[in-house]
Amino acid sequence: MDINIEYIGMAAAICTTAGFAPQVFKSLKTKEVAGVSLTMYVVMFMGLLFWLYYGIRINSFSMILANIVSGVLVLIQIVAKLYYQGRT
Repeated sequence: MDINIEYIGMAAAICTTAGFAPQVFKSLKTKEVAGVSLTMYVVMFMGLLFWLYYGIRINSFSMILANIVSGVLVLIQIVAKLYYQGRT
């Protein structure tokens, strides 16, 4: 059984990227961000940029796609945190 390793990468990408979505949607819907750690999301965003660069260097489509989508979600969460933190 010879499975293309990019399929494993895509499965991992879907699982890890999907992990950010519920928090982002909840923050946007409720405008409640008191429990969101800005530091964690900034550090996560930096890590995603490094992973994206790594994915580009090794030419891994799944890694590139996952880190772009995750990066956008994390950036939206950072913006929501900054925008809503003093408004509620």
